[in-house]
Amino acid sequence: MKIDTHQHFWHYNPEEYGWIGPDMGCLKRDFLPDDLAPLLSSQDVEGTIAVQARQCIEESRWLLELSEHYSFIRGVVGWVDLCSTKVKEQLEELGDHRKFCGVRHVIHDEPDDEFMLRTDFMRGVALLGDFELTYDILIYPKHLPAACTLAAHFPDQPLVVDHMAKPAIRKRQLEPWKRDLDRLASFENVHCKLSGMVTEADWTNWELTDFSVYLDTVFECFGSRRVMVGSDWPVCTVAGSYAQVMGITESYVEQFSDDEKRGIRGENARKFYRFPG
Repeated sequence: MKIDTHQHFWHYNPEEYGWIGPDMGCLKRDFLPDDLAPLLSSQDVEGTIAVQARQCIEESRWLLELSEHYSFIRGVVGWVDLCSTKVKEQLEELGDHRKFCGVRHVIHDEPDDEFMLRTDFMRGVALLGDFELTYDILIYPKHLPAACTLAAHFPDQPLVVDHMAKPAIRKRQLEPWKRDLDRLASFENVHCKLSGMVTEADWTNWELTDFSVYLDTVFECFGSRRVMVGSDWPVCTVAGSYAQVMGITESYVEQFSDDEKRGIRGENARKFYRFPG
């Protein structure tokens, strides 16, 4: 079983996708399940986790609706307003859907580097366990110390770091990302997605070897049982094709045992997001 644990869908408009800049022109169009399906087939990927790209509950509802029509969408990581006094009602609504498996907030766009430690935000995170939901941590390296505090505060909450916390691959910089990621990995409830690497590298001149030291670090920190593979499609297409991006991790995991490969390619994700095998 091969699972892509991180991909997005959208109907493009410049107002809601202002983060798509002039150098990302290839993303300024719709990306829908019918666009992704043949790419999955070409790489023998059986299922995906669709992840929110907009901070609105309407998108969460839309992704869940798509998941009803496309069986390859095994789960949805949506958005709710974790800071709202009405977050429980939002979780109750979405939680009724069998494929609603987790929540994400775009932490790295918040002006406050300790946004995830706000009392109201943490109050929202505290409710996720009641609904058996995971939480995706979308951050830059500078946010890793705050993420450690969050993980310590919620030792029973399943957490996963998106895009390896976006290390500075283009600058070939390891520290303090490596030190802080190792600290975060010391919390057993935290997992890590092998995703988002090509967009942190030189978009037009990256090579497979550029990622080795960063992948080495993730496996040194998390081992092989707390990592999972994600493409970050279609965002990844600014720097590489779907096949190229999935090929980075596929090539790297060849060094592991068959049991470890099964975990990295899909079984770890199934256990984390709790979708049927």
